[in-house]
Amino acid sequence: MRNLSRSYLNRIIIVFMTFLLIIPFMAFGCQEKDKTEMPVNSPGDERIKSDNILRLDTGFDGSLAFEHVKRQVDFGPRYSGSQAIKQTREYMKSQLESFGLKVEVDAFTAITPNPKFPKVEMANLIAEIPGEKPEVIVIGSHYDTKWFPDIHFVGANDGGSSTGVLLELARVLSKNRPKYTLWLTFFDGEEAMNGVWMGTDNTYGSRHMVDRLRKEGKIGSVKAMILLDMVGDKELGIVRDANSVNWMVNTIWANATKLGYKKHFLDLGMYIEDDHIPFLKAGVPAVDLIDFSFGSTASNCGPGGSGNCYWHTDQDTLDKISAESLKVVGDTVLASLPDIADQIR
Repeated sequence: MRNLSRSYLNRIIIVFMTFLLIIPFMAFGCQEKDKTEMPVNSPGDERIKSDNILRLDTGFDGSLAFEHVKRQVDFGPRYSGSQAIKQTREYMKSQLESFGLKVEVDAFTAITPNPKFPKVEMANLIAEIPGEKPEVIVIGSHYDTKWFPDIHFVGANDGGSSTGVLLELARVLSKNRPKYTLWLTFFDGEEAMNGVWMGTDNTYGSRHMVDRLRKEGKIGSVKAMILLDMVGDKELGIVRDANSVNWMVNTIWANATKLGYKKHFLDLGMYIEDDHIPFLKAGVPAVDLIDFSFGSTASNCGPGGSGNCYWHTDQDTLDKISAESLKVVGDTVLASLPDIADQIR
């Protein structure tokens, strides 16, 4: 995930401390909105403003999201094509259907540069929540973990956390009719299959989805895309992805601040490559919510170096994430969705 080049240090191209000066909602001519107003179809119905902090009862349960992560971890390493990812897929499908959602399993064959896995059977899961409008907002997460020949990588944070949040979002969002139709999308094949993230050896599922939508003439119906990745860190710090669309970033950061979560949404910029990139290339406004400083104070670091110590190591385990962090992200997405919908043109 997320490498613009072949090392973590090269991945961080620009630090945008000037984001401190950005005025939310000015990008792309979007007008400032009063986020204290509760749209009729928003999830949750209680907003109490006190000391400039918005208390929002979204209904999102961090402990349920954490349990979804635990279930994934219990299956073991879930690299694309493995028995464990098939078990994970069945678990997710059963959960989504238990919320009354129709689930599409979009299977495809990926050609990879790994001689051990030259062809890999993959599948995206798409759960639809019909909206007042037929146009679509995609909320996504990858559910695969990276394949390693020599370590037991269970990806509690990288792959597990965002999938746990998305499953809990599905439960909450299924209770209301949104303004736009929602596609809750679980991407297979985000991780490189042959070690280093390079070329087309990554983002197999998101690229497949965009290619399919283009071929079917439906890409224009997708009006926005929100991606979640690595969102469970106990020391949660979501960075501003410089590839993401500014107005969506600003909307989410403004809502996080109003919710009292400002410390978890940093004024630090990075260029991140992830499953949102194929959508951006197709002209879809997209944002990536990611904490790319996982284990910043740890030792015995992996390929991420001292700033991202647990990333892609066997230290990415359940004890490194928290239900509280999952709730921060879930609450913020739920609070931001109505505002994002209102700014779609």
